[in-house]
Amino acid sequence: MLIAYKTDFVVSLDVYSTRIQINVGYHDDIVYAMNMKTLLLSAFICIGGCSVSNNTRIAGPEGPRPNEKTWVTPKDVPTIDLTEDNVPDFWTATPTIIDTNTFANRHQITGPIPGKHPRPSKFLPAHKKPQFNEQGPPNSLLAGIGNTTTTIHNQSGFNAIANTVWNPPDPSLAVGPNHIVATVNMAIAFYDKDGNEEFSAMLNDSGNPGFFEDVGAGGFTFDPKCFYDQHAERFVVLALEQYGSDESWITMAVSDDNDPNGVWYKYRTWSVVTDASSGDTFWVDYPGFGFDDGYYYITGNLFGLNGGSGWGGVLYRVMDKAPMLIGDPVVVADIRQSGHASMQCAQHYGDAPSAFFVGRRNNTELRVSHIDDPANPSIVSEFVSVPNHGTPGSGVPNPGGTISALDGRIMNSHYRDGSLWTTHGVSGTSVNAVGRWYEIDVSDWPTASSTLKQSGDTTVPNSMSSFFPAIAANKRGEVAVVVATANNTTNPTLQIMGRKGSDDLGLLGQSTVVAVGNAGADGRWGDYFDMTVDPNNDTVFWYIGEVQNSSGWQTYIGSAIITCVEDVNADGAVNVSDVLQLIAGWGTGGDGAEVAAPYDLIDVSDVLAVVGMLGNCP
Repeated sequence: MLIAYKTDFVVSLDVYSTRIQINVGYHDDIVYAMNMKTLLLSAFICIGGCSVSNNTRIAGPEGPRPNEKTWVTPKDVPTIDLTEDNVPDFWTATPTIIDTNTFANRHQITGPIPGKHPRPSKFLPAHKKPQFNEQGPPNSLLAGIGNTTTTIHNQSGFNAIANTVWNPPDPSLAVGPNHIVATVNMAIAFYDKDGNEEFSAMLNDSGNPGFFEDVGAGGFTFDPKCFYDQHAERFVVLALEQYGSDESWITMAVSDDNDPNGVWYKYRTWSVVTDASSGDTFWVDYPGFGFDDGYYYITGNLFGLNGGSGWGGVLYRVMDKAPMLIGDPVVVADIRQSGHASMQCAQHYGDAPSAFFVGRRNNTELRVSHIDDPANPSIVSEFVSVPNHGTPGSGVPNPGGTISALDGRIMNSHYRDGSLWTTHGVSGTSVNAVGRWYEIDVSDWPTASSTLKQSGDTTVPNSMSSFFPAIAANKRGEVAVVVATANNTTNPTLQIMGRKGSDDLGLLGQSTVVAVGNAGADGRWGDYFDMTVDPNNDTVFWYIGEVQNSSGWQTYIGSAIITCVEDVNADGAVNVSDVLQLIAGWGTGGDGAEVAAPYDLIDVSDVLAVVGMLGNCP
């Protein structure tokens, strides 16, 4: 698709063998040229000033494929009536079953696209969160500053998806037993753990085909996220869509097993929310995405579609994963909280007493929300006191300009063993931005309130700001954080740091530089990174982040350890006690206790791996 631009508007005309699609969107920057496989003609129209509409309509897929359902038009979708807060509305979504092995082109992303690229927000309705009361109740809590002697050891890494056509890239990561899935605006790729690409495609309808094209996705799929559901052993991917003044979609895909190559169950779900009392309708932006042992959870900010109040709070969406794991229709439960904003879903590892969500309320409080009965959901919220902080509103100066470090919204959340780990960006004392991380004790919920156990800042050397933090915890109580870092004279770099469960509260270890770019960056650049844990051993951390090169942003994926996998009892040394502990668990497994492949049962391969590392654990 070729897109022409003028000062006030952009118009494109795409003529295909089976359809005509006219896209109109407003922006003030040049947009790139995208090749489409059945393009017969692209003609620029309205450059001279004809009347146009700011309504971008989507067309159906370019041709029918096996198992494809009829494209859903707005008249066929449910009315999601969330007039009353905390009252759910239920409806049913039907999947389309797609095999990525049948894609005509399984390697669609061939490298970075140079030049200046647009932000997705330029193609969205005007939207802005309201100003909430920033001043919270005072307290005497302090965040930890400084470093322990704990070292995080980078194991390996590779360059992943490079500069597509969108800023920011919003990289997200899912790690399975043998494969990695990465998403950015607006692309997806599968890799093996050595970094060899097995599949790549655009998420929208510009691919051959696009990953979500066969379920009706149009040209604008944004804010993607992904994770590996360790409970169900599936990859799960999400992207948002928004078109004109009357369409909003949350589009999901669930793999049929722990290999992302092959069959996916894809659900394109309506997400226009109605307030019948005011007549306002809302679309979904900036999603949270999480899971527990039985359900998938989605959150998103609600912004006005029809010129009403412009703000609708937060949508909480709950989906029973059982039918989604076999490609059956699923009942969707939607619920709204009009006073909430930017709530993140936790990714739950192990059993949890509730589904947890977390967001920033003000400068001294986080909002922790719970869904205790996902089959008939209602939201229960509480406020957790945290150390006073400001938002990193001035951005991060670097040789390329000033990177937006956003507004202090929570970036990611991870539940494990009674603790809720979460991060966001705050203003620093001597630098513009630092990553603030928290451990919230939720172990006694619902009989007792959630409380802050510890918090700290991501301290890095050379007076550099650190921003876009992401956090995860493993089975040993170890924690890893990934951040971007930069200062006036240093281009953005990617760094990781970690802590052991025995370290002093509020402190992380020394940071390790894992990737360095050769250029600076400006404006919206992240917006978020991702951190997760390898399901094979529940010990190795995997992260995705970003650096900047002369050709634009470049994502980077890597793995790291704090104590080596062969140190079974995590005492800092590989010795005979680790061998004895393995022998005590002989024949059990499948829960991350294994040390070596095939990661099914503790057997001779695990013992041999430990013996081979005796005395060698860093």
